[in-house]
Amino acid sequence: MTTLRRQALKALCIIDPSAKASCVRAFVVSVVDVGADEVLEESSGIPGRPEKPILVPHTQLKQRSMANVEGRATLLHALAHIELNAIDLACDICWRFPGMPGLFYRQWWNVAYEEALHFQLLRDHLASLGYAYGDFPAHDALWQMADRTKDDLLARIALVPRTAEARGLDASPPIKKKLVGAGDLRAGEILDVILRDEIGHVKVGNHWFRVLCAERGLDPVITYAELAEKYQAPKLRGPFNMDARRAAGFEEDELQALLK
Repeated sequence: MTTLRRQALKALCIIDPSAKASCVRAFVVSVVDVGADEVLEESSGIPGRPEKPILVPHTQLKQRSMANVEGRATLLHALAHIELNAIDLACDICWRFPGMPGLFYRQWWNVAYEEALHFQLLRDHLASLGYAYGDFPAHDALWQMADRTKDDLLARIALVPRTAEARGLDASPPIKKKLVGAGDLRAGEILDVILRDEIGHVKVGNHWFRVLCAERGLDPVITYAELAEKYQAPKLRGPFNMDARRAAGFEEDELQALLK
């Protein structure tokens, strides 16, 4: 029988986005061993990627008007791309880093499970508008950060869930306002689901970041700043969704550091 970490590696390597999401959603994690100490070899083709969307630098992606269906579809496509990457990120942290407690892997698998739902919701809504995932170009910034931090679990947690994914907490309300303001009420409902779940995902990241800092005798605020500089994380700029960040487990000294 496979282990949770082997299944995570399998899902990560699946090329077809819908098949990847279905694979994650169908796996019953409660009946398998985690395989925390298994030695797994990195497969070729990580992460599994379809031919489309074409990946370009984020500076080449232009904002579109919400006044027409294509503009709204472009924004929804960008969100679907983020959620697909989030599946890969959660699967990657499960298989890549051995020796953690079983709870660590089960929590990150649950993150992947919910990210897969988010992707499916956005994919289906895109289809209702006459578009499909892959119809528009996308960028690779999320996975680039994952690749830079593949040798340090502390850095991975600091700069992916606590930085890149936490930005989604800030971005979600204004994006929802744009889409609902353009008459897309279904998109607003989907974004409510995503924000609710993403608070929990970032909270998982905050928990394990503090666990690792405590084990290594490190100050979380100082360590975060050092890792952000070392790995060239993007400078975080407001406005920040402070209520969502508090709900996700950021402490007041961390929130104050954002404002400096």
